[in-house]
Amino acid sequence: MSRMRPGWLIPASVIVALVLGLLPLPPSWQPLRPYWLALVLAYWVIEAPERVGLGFAFVVGLVADLSFGGLLGEQAMRLVVMAFILERFRARLRFFPMPQQSLAIGALLLNDRIVTAAIHTTLGMPTLPSMFWAAPLAGMLLWAPVFLLLDTLRLGHWRKS
Repeated sequence: MSRMRPGWLIPASVIVALVLGLLPLPPSWQPLRPYWLALVLAYWVIEAPERVGLGFAFVVGLVADLSFGGLLGEQAMRLVVMAFILERFRARLRFFPMPQQSLAIGALLLNDRIVTAAIHTTLGMPTLPSMFWAAPLAGMLLWAPVFLLLDTLRLGHWRKS
């Protein structure tokens, strides 16, 4: 049951996620910033695996590394790890009820933080603040609205028949 999707929707959603990641926040809120790019990528890996996979995750990660000015390849690796896990469990995750799906996404975002901490520790970079670990909770809470928004755009429920 394949539905026609506008070709611009995946790139546009990734660009919006990049912009949301670049928007300035007050310093006290910065550690709570959800990983918008991971949320958008997770949606597309689950709902359009024929178009979004490991290669797409890698390229988007490199673009994010260049956009955010971090360590080149860090976000690429983080997004590829997340996409790999999502691809592996896609069939199950896709049919979870929304609260359970949000918990699974929260666990993936927590895993992303563990990968980030491991990279920083391995490279001898400064340890991350304790509030850094609260961002997966914000992403978990935002999963349902992000999913519903992208699903509405993808399926075209907003259009008049």
